[in-house]
Amino acid sequence: MQTRLVEYFLALHRERHFGRAAAACHVSQPTLSAGIATLESQLGKRLIARDRKYAGLTPEGEAILPWAQQLVAAAEALEQAADAARGPLKGELRLGAIPASMPATGILVEAIRARFPGLDVQLRALTSRQIERELAAFELDAGVTYLDFEPPAHALAVPLYSERSMLVSAKDGIAIPDSPGWQDIAQLPLCLLHQGMQNRRILDARLGALGLALRPVVTADSYVALLAIVRQGRLCSIMPDSHAMLLEGLDWARAAPLPDTGEPNRIGVIISDRTPMSALAQSVLAVARDLRLPDGYRVV
Repeated sequence: MQTRLVEYFLALHRERHFGRAAAACHVSQPTLSAGIATLESQLGKRLIARDRKYAGLTPEGEAILPWAQQLVAAAEALEQAADAARGPLKGELRLGAIPASMPATGILVEAIRARFPGLDVQLRALTSRQIERELAAFELDAGVTYLDFEPPAHALAVPLYSERSMLVSAKDGIAIPDSPGWQDIAQLPLCLLHQGMQNRRILDARLGALGLALRPVVTADSYVALLAIVRQGRLCSIMPDSHAMLLEGLDWARAAPLPDTGEPNRIGVIISDRTPMSALAQSVLAVARDLRLPDGYRVV
């Protein structure tokens, strides 16, 4: 069985469209369709439900999916191990990071590139649940996410820092107390991340324990979007203090620290807890253990 045929199968499952799957594999659509038909013939099972277009996996396709993911990942790890034995590590490192971690993730990526210049890094902004899911499906080599609230399962972790919250507003916008407390914040017009983002779920849980609830009038899935809204002056937002450095030089923005809500929110690097560990996963853990973040980060 050719690994390439299994890659076609996984690409079609991921893209859910024959044309997009073929493009992702850099082949023509007839080549991809023929390859999947060959795989089905070799296994003696129909793997793809078809109704003039992709209609999902058959029960047999669902059954082989985790094995297909493991087979392709093992083949890639085999090549990486052979390359690493011959010289510097090369290839593509797939890294997923929650939006809250992006300032620190930028530092991590630069440290990875400095130690392993032969690696190309593919960085994607994902939710914590997406990171956990894609690590399990061998679609990521490592992730940067929260470690304690809804802790990732079957993962090895290296803590990097812990965050606290800050209130961000426009200097000429709505009036803000000099030292706002959480009861003050609950009365303000807010734009926040939506509840699909773990940062928001943590915030809601911490404030719920204090008997408070935030009711934002606008929600978004990125801090860039929230900053664009805050700049208009009518709303303010709550962001991790690690984003303070991104506000430097913005003459319209102001940030005020907020009181701690209890346990610190630790953020760190995670990889899947598998043996053997891939060379790419090992490389990320090694860099994360040695990483020294700038002043301003609360190191854990």
